[in-house]
Amino acid sequence: MELRAADPEQPAGPNLPSRTGTALLGVWGLRFSQDLCLDSSLYPPLPQFPWEGASSEAWDPALSLWVLTGAWLPPLPSPGDSSPPAAERQRQHSMKARGRLLLIILCSVGFSAAYILLCCWACLPFCLASCPGPRPHLSDARPTAPGRLPFSGYSRVPDGKPLVRGPCRSCAVVSSSGQMLGSGLGPQIDGAECVLRMNQAPTAGFEADVGRRSTLRVVSHTTVPLLLRNYSHYFQQARDTLYVVWGQGPSMDRALGGRTYRALLQLTQMYPGLQVYTFTERMMAYCDQVFQSETGKNRRQSGSFLSTGWFTMILALELCEETVVYGMVSDSYCREKSHPSVPYHYFEKGRLDECQMYLAHEQAPRSAHRFITEKAVFSRWAKTRPLVFAHPSWRAP
Repeated sequence: MELRAADPEQPAGPNLPSRTGTALLGVWGLRFSQDLCLDSSLYPPLPQFPWEGASSEAWDPALSLWVLTGAWLPPLPSPGDSSPPAAERQRQHSMKARGRLLLIILCSVGFSAAYILLCCWACLPFCLASCPGPRPHLSDARPTAPGRLPFSGYSRVPDGKPLVRGPCRSCAVVSSSGQMLGSGLGPQIDGAECVLRMNQAPTAGFEADVGRRSTLRVVSHTTVPLLLRNYSHYFQQARDTLYVVWGQGPSMDRALGGRTYRALLQLTQMYPGLQVYTFTERMMAYCDQVFQSETGKNRRQSGSFLSTGWFTMILALELCEETVVYGMVSDSYCREKSHPSVPYHYFEKGRLDECQMYLAHEQAPRSAHRFITEKAVFSRWAKTRPLVFAHPSWRAP
């Protein structure tokens, strides 16, 4: 289609498909922007166009509007037409163009905002773990406030309410290590106000060494099936124990009813008085952030899985005024030539050696716990917090 100039006495402008017209699209847009957005009386006219001696006054507003908005408007009629004055037509065209531009801008802003909000909602766990921000740290303050306190990082099954309980003046964190065998520390452990155990570590048959009481049991989502095999021992006989399950992924998804979460839900239905909580997504992301802050390594990128001991220690430091950890060795223990060989778990004699397991995981490139690295972090925490290690007894260097 050939575009006509506004003034029939002037030479016509270029045909749109021509090379000259293609090169001059930007000039048309500039001319149109000048007349729409500025007072043309305050600015000198643009230089003459370089085709066929046409002057700068031969421009066609319809062409400029087509270039700027992508909407074709017919060229202005000749002076003999019975239409509004040229100034009025130009004003109407300008208002239409401005309206289109405003609509385009508003739509773009709206779609962009919706896209950003949807992305943030869908990627919230990842953003919490990976977005830059202040380096997380564990508070040095102890929970000395009287009465019951809310712990928002732990969500109750099935209603999602936060854990609410009083702080513990003294805590015994009992490791599942074979170091506990023959310790005779059972009565001392039971003397603490709160006793924290991990995963499926039993007390029956080991009371003299590990005690009888269990106030809280921190459980990996992968260990839940092992507890279900002996549910009468863990859930029926120990009704006063509070269970806190950690884990991520589809199996722990509350909204979608993941397999592990459904099993926990069924337990609460079988035993109405059972106290079962899960780590919230925010708390899981916080634990990842603490690991990165303490080690300088991103947990996912380094191929690491946090251990149940890591989650138990963070919970203990949040809940307890004073904590004694039983059966946890130092990060340098396995490098000592004189260290005795003990089983990885006190209830699985003769199966796995503790130090061999620690070293194998520490050196594995992917999908492994970093037991020794975690113990080095615990050692640093003990320098500034009421945290003591017993049997073996050791102090932070």
